[in-house]
Amino acid sequence: MRQLVAVMTMNEVKSQTWPTEAGIFEAGDLALESGQTLVSAKLSWKTHGTLAPTRDNVILYPTSFGAQHQDLEWLIGPEGILDPTRWFIVMVDMFGNGQSSSPSNNSSYPERVSTGDNVDAQKVLLKKVFDVDRIACVYGWSMGAQQAYHWACRHPDQVERIVVSCGSARTAPHNQVFLDGLMALLRAAPEHVGGGRFDGVPTPTLHAFGRVYAGWALSQRFYREGLHITRFGASDLEDYLATHWQPRFARRHASNLYAHLTTWYHSDISDNKRFNGDLAAALASIQARVLLLPGATDLYFRAADNEAELKHLRNAQLVRIPSAWGHLAGNPQRNPEDAAFIRDVVRRWLQE
Repeated sequence: MRQLVAVMTMNEVKSQTWPTEAGIFEAGDLALESGQTLVSAKLSWKTHGTLAPTRDNVILYPTSFGAQHQDLEWLIGPEGILDPTRWFIVMVDMFGNGQSSSPSNNSSYPERVSTGDNVDAQKVLLKKVFDVDRIACVYGWSMGAQQAYHWACRHPDQVERIVVSCGSARTAPHNQVFLDGLMALLRAAPEHVGGGRFDGVPTPTLHAFGRVYAGWALSQRFYREGLHITRFGASDLEDYLATHWQPRFARRHASNLYAHLTTWYHSDISDNKRFNGDLAAALASIQARVLLLPGATDLYFRAADNEAELKHLRNAQLVRIPSAWGHLAGNPQRNPEDAAFIRDVVRRWLQE
């Protein structure tokens, strides 16, 4: 079925193994919601586990802001949040992340590629590469959670469940203020030539970008409790920022970051001709079971936004992650307590 060149490997965790496969899906020229075209579109993907003969064990796991699939594989494993011995987990790299089509590898990359554009391309990928028409679950964190919401809204008859971890159906105004500040910072770089493109690497700006992000990704309580010292081994606040945040985004292409910020800023499941901005109607159209997993101290994907969404959803449950780690509570690679909490909640919910 696959028409792509793929590489087979085996992961080993506590003497258990499962198959993985990776490839690039050539999607051709994609007509976007903006009216523009993404020329020669490519989607990078990687799978964990084995597709059942009935093709009913698929979990789609899209990437998040600035992330590539390698950054998010940590939660996959027999003892992890997503079990590859039970599920066929398909990780798909978002457009703009440097592995799928992005400004860094496609000079004609459009000004805006929407969350919906990503989801529509993923749908084609699943069909053409894996002959999959229906998904057992879409699991997403942050911008991945926005994609999960879009999947359930755009293709309600093809998605059984979605997990929305620290995400929302529409980017809230306060969230947009945060994003606008980051975009303004990138535009202020001497290397910026307009439209989120750069004629050189804006290293000082990317270092500043990371420092700004550190104040949003983690909560006031996180810093008040000194977790930046005790959990990261930093000598003081400056050491923590310089070591863990200043280089965090410097390894990414500035134009790719700008492209992702643009996608995130405009993300809205109701921004289309079908719903014309009626978010309540868009939420009510979702047939999938929904697990909302907001971080209790998230500063920009607020639990209050999910609470407002909950009343419009047909079949949904909201469970707060009781954590001081802010937005990063939903991606707790360095936080075993939150990882265990999410694992227990998600695994139990998937079995219901």
